[in-house]
Amino acid sequence: MTDDAHTLRRLSGTAELRHQGAGTPLDMLEGTEAERGVDITRVRGETGLVTYDPALANTAATASAVTYLDGEQGILRYRGYSIEDLAEGASFVETSYLLIYGELPTKEQHDSFSRALSEHSLLHEDMKRFYDGYPMTAHPMAILSAMVNSLSTFYPEAQDSLNPVERERTIVRLLSKLRTIAAFAYKKLHGEPFVYPQNNLSYCANLLHMMFALPTEPYEVDEDLVQVLNQLLILHADHEQNCSTHTVRTVGSAQTNLFASISAGINALWGVLHGGANQAVVEMLEEIHADGGDVRKYIELAKDKNSSFRLMGFGHRVYKNYDPRARIIKDAAYRVFDKLGIHDPLLEIALKLEETALSDSYFTDRKLYPNVDFYSGLIYRAMGIPTNFFTVMFSLGRLPGWIAHWKEQIEDPSRRITRPRQLYTGPEARTFVPLSERG
Repeated sequence: MTDDAHTLRRLSGTAELRHQGAGTPLDMLEGTEAERGVDITRVRGETGLVTYDPALANTAATASAVTYLDGEQGILRYRGYSIEDLAEGASFVETSYLLIYGELPTKEQHDSFSRALSEHSLLHEDMKRFYDGYPMTAHPMAILSAMVNSLSTFYPEAQDSLNPVERERTIVRLLSKLRTIAAFAYKKLHGEPFVYPQNNLSYCANLLHMMFALPTEPYEVDEDLVQVLNQLLILHADHEQNCSTHTVRTVGSAQTNLFASISAGINALWGVLHGGANQAVVEMLEEIHADGGDVRKYIELAKDKNSSFRLMGFGHRVYKNYDPRARIIKDAAYRVFDKLGIHDPLLEIALKLEETALSDSYFTDRKLYPNVDFYSGLIYRAMGIPTNFFTVMFSLGRLPGWIAHWKEQIEDPSRRITRPRQLYTGPEARTFVPLSERG
């Protein structure tokens, strides 16, 4: 850890760990937003003890300048900029540049970055053959992860992650190509011909075009949907040290190339406890609708400790207040439904659920407020994106955050390979018995 004012500051006071009558002083650290922690890096060397913290719920495994999150106050900032301001005024490309390089781009930087994304949007033609090998029933997240990992074979120079020139080229390649990989996966699963990217379209417009255009008829990109998609991707672009981001950093700590590190992050996001939440919300709303739409019944089931029903899309591992992203995405849901003229009974059920839950002390006392997943699935559903593709869209949004954390770590001169400790609970030392004597 350094004493740089922009990373961590060592405080004048110390904490102390007492063990067997002896005290071990522990330095106190403070981040730029006055978050405080105890430096335990010397504990094992000086005492022989390790700390025990399952799931790292109380452990800061790294120092990062990418994202600030205050779950108690409901604050989310990328590189110091509020999520509200970015969702309202920035594009996803601007936000990606901000997360990866630390500052909002100038006009010249933005134009250059956009051109580079356009230039690298095509996949090697041989990669198209990989899609032929996947069955129609393949989950798109499996395809996404495999195709990203396979980029390492087409661009072996990416293995030199310490080379700044190759590193920057790899970053642009992946940020551009992931949307093409995703769009081709969508086409594969629908039995439709691939649609190539068009360099005259913006990042999000290109994604919609590749997913929904057909060679048999003209396709005009709806700019209102482009704006909403920009917002959705921005809202998911980073979220501090979550499971998939931690996975990317863990794999990347071995100096693993960006493609392989991100592929690992995609697999982590695929988990139902991480990236599958918006899919679970839609499935819950469909269940309630199929059962007659009795919201009060399911609110009571959610409160019943003997019931297996869970109210999906409420509460958050980190936020103990209203998820700031949820307010933004709720407004976006209204805009999409109004624009498309869709009357979706699931939206009505969602609104009733939110209203009923927020007027019930059971939920408010436990700070179970709607999170970003509560409305995002409904928006994707309205846009024609199938439920099993929701997590792919999440991956597209989270990509710049993953890249930013991988880049931050690989450029840190004090980087070390991640190697947690454990408390062993297996058998004590045993004597080996040859197979012939084991009866």
